[in-house]
Amino acid sequence: MSRRRIGFWYRLAAVIAKPPLVVLIKRDWRGMENIPADGGFITAVNHNSHIDPFAYAHFQYNTGRVPRFLAKHGLFKKGFIGAVMRGTGQIPVYRETTNALSAFRAAIDAVERGECVAFYPEGTLTRDPDLWPMTAKTGVARVALQTKCPVIPVAQWGANLVLPPYAKKPDLLPRKTHHVLAGPPVDLERFYDREMTPDLLKEATEAIMDAITALLGELRGEQPPQRRYDPREARIAQRRKASAAVEAVEVNTLEGQAGSATLEHGSPEESK
Repeated sequence: MSRRRIGFWYRLAAVIAKPPLVVLIKRDWRGMENIPADGGFITAVNHNSHIDPFAYAHFQYNTGRVPRFLAKHGLFKKGFIGAVMRGTGQIPVYRETTNALSAFRAAIDAVERGECVAFYPEGTLTRDPDLWPMTAKTGVARVALQTKCPVIPVAQWGANLVLPPYAKKPDLLPRKTHHVLAGPPVDLERFYDREMTPDLLKEATEAIMDAITALLGELRGEQPPQRRYDPREARIAQRRKASAAVEAVEVNTLEGQAGSATLEHGSPEESK
C-alpha cells in the first residue's frame, strides 16, 4: 500500500496521535530500508508496553507502508476508537470462539492484496522479567508459510520506559527515546512446500522470534538469554511451588498437633 492510498481514517489517526508522540518521545529509528516498497508482507514485532503499538505505528506510517494490526475484537465496539479501528482496516481477533480463524483468513487476504500485516507473535505483553521476547504463538508462521511473503523482524525498546507493562501511570520525564530496528526478511524458505505440522510451525516461529530477539539485543546492547521465557512453564512451576508450600504447612500442622497431643497426654512410657 503506497502513501497515496493510506486513506482518510489513517490520516485522521495520524493527525491525532503524532503530535503527542513527537512531543513526548524522542526517536531512534533504524532499518526503514528493510520495509518493502511494494507487495504484501508481514512485520513481526516484540511487545513490551501498552503504548508501543502507537509508537511502532508512527514508525511504520513514516515508511509509507501502514500496518494492519491484529487486535482484540472488543476494541472495535468502543465508539470513536472502534470507528478508527474499522476505518483503518485493523483485523479483529476473536479468541477462543468459532470466529477465531477469521483473523488469519483476513491476514492472508490482506497480504495477498499487497498490504502489510503487523503481528505481535507473543499475543500479549511479554511476561519475561527482563522484557525479552517470550515464547510466541504460531499464527505469524502460519500466515507467512501460506503466503510465502517477506517477514520483517522488528525490535522496539523505549515505550516500556514511558509506560512499563501493566503500569497505570506513565513516566514522561525525563523524555524517553523510542528505539526501533527493522531487520532484513527472515529466511523461511526451508519451511516452504512442507506439511504444515505443529512442529514445523513451531520451528518457523522460533526462527522469527530468534531474529526479533537478536535485533532487540543489538538495540539494548545486551546479550539475550539463551532460553526464551515460557509463561506456561512458569505457571506450572508456580503451581508446583504453591502445592509444595501447602504440603509443607500441612506436615508442620500435623507434626504440631502430634506434639501437642504428646505434651497433653504424655508419652506411652510415661502413662504406664
